Amino acid sequence: MPLRDLLAEAVAGMLQRPARSVLTALGTVLGVGTFVAVLGLTATATSQIDERFNELTATEVRVEDTGGPSAAMLPLAFTPDADARVRMLNGVTGAGVYWPVRLPAGATVRAAPVGRHADGQPVQVVAASAGLLPAAGARFTEGRPWDTFHDTRSEQVAVIGEGMATRLGITTLETQPAVFIGDVPFTVIGILADTERKADLLLSVLIPRTTAERIWGPPEDGQRAAMLITTRLGAARQVADEAPYALRPDHPEYFIPIPPPDPRSLRDSVSSDLGALFLLLAGICLVIGAVGIANTTLVAVMERTSEIGLRRALGARGRHIAGQFVTESAVLGALGGLVGTSLGTIAVVATSAARTWTPVISPATVAAAPAIGLATGLLAGLYPAWRAARIEPVEALRR
Repeated sequence: MPLRDLLAEAVAGMLQRPARSVLTALGTVLGVGTFVAVLGLTATATSQIDERFNELTATEVRVEDTGGPSAAMLPLAFTPDADARVRMLNGVTGAGVYWPVRLPAGATVRAAPVGRHADGQPVQVVAASAGLLPAAGARFTEGRPWDTFHDTRSEQVAVIGEGMATRLGITTLETQPAVFIGDVPFTVIGILADTERKADLLLSVLIPRTTAERIWGPPEDGQRAAMLITTRLGAARQVADEAPYALRPDHPEYFIPIPPPDPRSLRDSVSSDLGALFLLLAGICLVIGAVGIANTTLVAVMERTSEIGLRRALGARGRHIAGQFVTESAVLGALGGLVGTSLGTIAVVATSAARTWTPVISPATVAAAPAIGLATGLLAGLYPAWRAARIEPVEALRR
């Protein structure tokens, strides 16, 4: 049978029952549409990872104080001017030293004049240089951070997070509240509303590093200091290499810089995870669509038994009947693939527009999707076509 006649017979068979044909192709539409949408959204989300990554993580470097071989003899390797030394590096936008203060046994944090304790729970006290809060992107509800004047004079001032202020019963700075760390009073000069980095600072009491050193001494073994450095985009890895030499040119081995992770490895990992998960979902939809096409085509074979018998009686052979039904299911699959490709592309563009992303769709995906629909319909129609080809003319006409 010529291909033209085969296609004409297949189209005529589908148009006889248009509603059934639409429902039959719907499974392929969903499967192919999911396939295109999944690959497109995965590629689009992957392209956004670098941007989101660069916003914070790609501009953050952490430098840890190890003290080198003489760590026990050198509890604090950061010099008093460590912030200024690092800020001189090209690409650095902020830097600050910090460490958790180990308080004497039994020391608690309470507020004055409120006289309220922090719910009986341990409170972390952090010693920090003047550059830490600006580097962490701190925002204040009231007050301000301390500056180099407070740090140089070892002033007994403190900054607390909004959550910590609530625990201590401090609601405003107009009453000039203070907190007692053990028996040592500190005037609260600022209440943090939020930070872009190091969110744990919101539940801590922060005091100047020089004050902490004067009262409780340098950090003890196991509580080594660290430095938070913020950089411009693209400068983090270079700053990480240069920071130890800027801090201590005589002993750069005292420090271990931790640059941000490579965004490419993160992107590849996320892309792989998303792709595997959603491609599985698309495969399930395609299988459901293939089963739907096969089931509907098989029912059509049973309903058109008399038609098949008449065609056989007029001279059609088994391969002609099989070819007609395979072509019908293949055409349905191809149409479902085209519609699914269009809907999947629209879904990617609409989602990207809603999230203000740049849509990314591979041309190979758009070109392969209709072919996948065609293959799905072709495979789904093999068994029904084989059943139709085996129907004997005499038995078919008797029905």
